Order: sequence, then C-alpha cells, then structure tokens
Amino acid sequence: MNNKAIRILAAGCGINLCIGVLYTWSVFKNALIDLGWTHTQASLPYTITIVTLSFALLVAGRIQDQFGPKKVLMLGTLTAGIGMMLSSLSVSPINLCLSFGVLTGTGIGFSYACLNPTAMKWFHSSRKGMVNGTLATAFGLAALYLAPLTSFLITKFDLQVSLRILGVGLLVIAFPLACFFTNPPLDFKPTAAKAKQKSQASKQSDDTVWRDMLATRPFYLLWFAYAFGASAGLMIIANITTIAAEQASIMNGAYLVVALAIFNSGGRLATGLLSDKIGALKTLSFAMLLQAVNMLLFSQFDSSFTLIIGVGLAGIGYGTLLAVFPSVIADLYGLKNFGTNYGILYTAWGIGGFIGPMLAGWSVDTFGHYDLAYFLCAALVFVAAILLLRIKPTERPIQATNLI
Repeated sequence: MNNKAIRILAAGCGINLCIGVLYTWSVFKNALIDLGWTHTQASLPYTITIVTLSFALLVAGRIQDQFGPKKVLMLGTLTAGIGMMLSSLSVSPINLCLSFGVLTGTGIGFSYACLNPTAMKWFHSSRKGMVNGTLATAFGLAALYLAPLTSFLITKFDLQVSLRILGVGLLVIAFPLACFFTNPPLDFKPTAAKAKQKSQASKQSDDTVWRDMLATRPFYLLWFAYAFGASAGLMIIANITTIAAEQASIMNGAYLVVALAIFNSGGRLATGLLSDKIGALKTLSFAMLLQAVNMLLFSQFDSSFTLIIGVGLAGIGYGTLLAVFPSVIADLYGLKNFGTNYGILYTAWGIGGFIGPMLAGWSVDTFGHYDLAYFLCAALVFVAAILLLRIKPTERPIQATNLI
C-alpha cells in the first residue's frame, strides 16, 4: 500500500476529528435549554447546520471534481473555524443560526466533500469500504473526545468561551492538514487487494455525470432511503442528553454522547469492511431494519444500561449510512465524478437532519415526551430498508455522452 495514500487517509481522519464537532450538539443544546431556550429552538441551529452542510457539500463536490481538493478543503476548514468563533460572540438564536448554522455548516460541508473522493483515488476500488469506513469512523469519533471536553469547558467557563476555544482548535489543527491534501498523479495506479476484486472493479463505470445519474431509477431509491434512514440517527444525536433527562432522570448524560460516538464510529468501520465482503446494499438494508426495531423500543429505555444499548444500536445504524452510501455511489456511478454525484445524494442526509431533530423537538414540546418521534422515525427507517431492497446491485447507469 502506497505510503502517500496512507498519509492522505491519515490527514483526512485528522480533519474529520475536528469537523465532527457537529456531533456534540446535544451538549450545546442542554446549555441553551438552561438559558431558557425551548427544545425546538435549541434544535434549530443544529438543523440549519445539517441542511446547510448537505447543500454546501453538493457545491463543493462539483468544484473539487473540477479543480482539485486542496483549495476547497482549505476554504472549508477556515470557514468552519471562523463560524464557531463568531458564534461565541452571542448566544442569541439569530447569531447561532447564522454563524454556527450557516457558516460552520458551510465549512464542514466544503471540508467533508473533499475527503472521501480524494482518498478513494489513492486506493484500489476493492478497498472502497475500508477507506470510507475509516474516514467515517474518524468523523464519528470526534464526539468521543469533544463531548466531554465541551461539557468541561461549559462548566468551567461558559458556552460562549467554549465555542471560541473549539473554533480556534479547529483552525489550528484542521487548516494545516488541509494544505497537505491532494489528488494522486494522473498516471497513479493503486494496487489491488485481490485479483478477483480487481477483475470485478474493472467492470465498473467510471464516467457517469450527474445528469445521467439523475436519469436512473436507483438514484431516487437511494436518495429517499438516505433521507429516511438518517432521520432516526440524527434525532438521537441531537437529543440524547435531553432524552436521558426526560426518560431516566439522568441530568449529566455526556457519557451517552461518548457511548454513541463509540458505537457510531465502530459501526462505520465494521460495516465499511463488511460491505466489501457481502455487498453495500445488503449491509445497508440490515442496518436499517435493526434501526427500525431500535426506534420502536426506544421509549422503553429508562435506565443508564438500556439507554447505552439504545444509543449503541442507533450509532451503528446511523454510522452505516455514512460509511456505506459512498461505496454504493462509487459502485454504480464511478469515481471520476464522485464528488458531484455523492454531493447530490448527500442532500438527502440534510433532509433527514431536518426531519429527525424537528420531529423530536415538536414531539416533546407538544406532548411532553419523544414517543411519537420514535415511532415516526421507526416507520421512516423501515421504508428506507424496503427501498434499498428494491435496488438491484447489477443495475448500471446509462453511459455518459458528455462531461457536464
């Protein structure tokens, strides 16, 4: 395996460990509720971040396909850090929605858009699951250290100082790594993991452009499956500490954010590797069915032990999406235009990020509990599993006739 490829993958993991600050929102949300925000209001900056991130990734994916990843990634890390620092100036809803929601969301989207397509170009296609799983694991692992760190900073200082410190840290660590990130040379030929896999990979289309992708049936099944599947995991990520307080009277649930990060990250790596063995669509379908059952049972989790089980299953189910969907897009539509194609699919993740957290906020503000949100998300995730089962792995897109 090429040493430069390993360094690129490691740099991508380092950047994801910084921009994964999004997954600590549950800790920020508790601090906002203590300041008098409602659950719905406290979910809004997070929701705006997710929606902004998904559409920023779409734009950045197309730009980096044309001009390369380095400048896009540098701009993304810079914007994400500045957005967090500006969010520390005031904890008013307008400022947090604009600074954290729009600016930081845009920065994370621009950064995330460059990592998977660039790293996959440094590795043989037979290692897609490993590459995507590793990068997705790093993104999820960010909460493992950021959740307790954020909780400590808020307790020792306050929310505004915490946001400022985290913003500076993002700039100091992620921006230098972005300067190192490049595509491989045009004549670069990665080594295959296995001869059989190399043979299979050679059949893959590698030049499908976005307009041709949008003319295929699998894309729309994938888009709705991604949106519905992401809703449950993003709802739990945004609300787990308040869920713990409501259902189990656990007032300091930061350790549940850590547990969620562990299972989220471990699930990403495991399912990424599993998808290389049994296929991406089978892996996704199984994860969605497991997530649906978990959501149906989540209202019954009223102790620390059962909540850890619940967040573990939620983390695995959600993490599978981030680790495996990129492989599906690469399998069906190739790597040449992957940034643009996956960016279009990733808008579904943004819709899921709107559905899940807002359903949770509405449910608890209206009925005093999260039960209805759990049941609705269970139904959506079950539909996602059905949609994925309707995709035939052998379906191929029409061949591109021109590059858009």
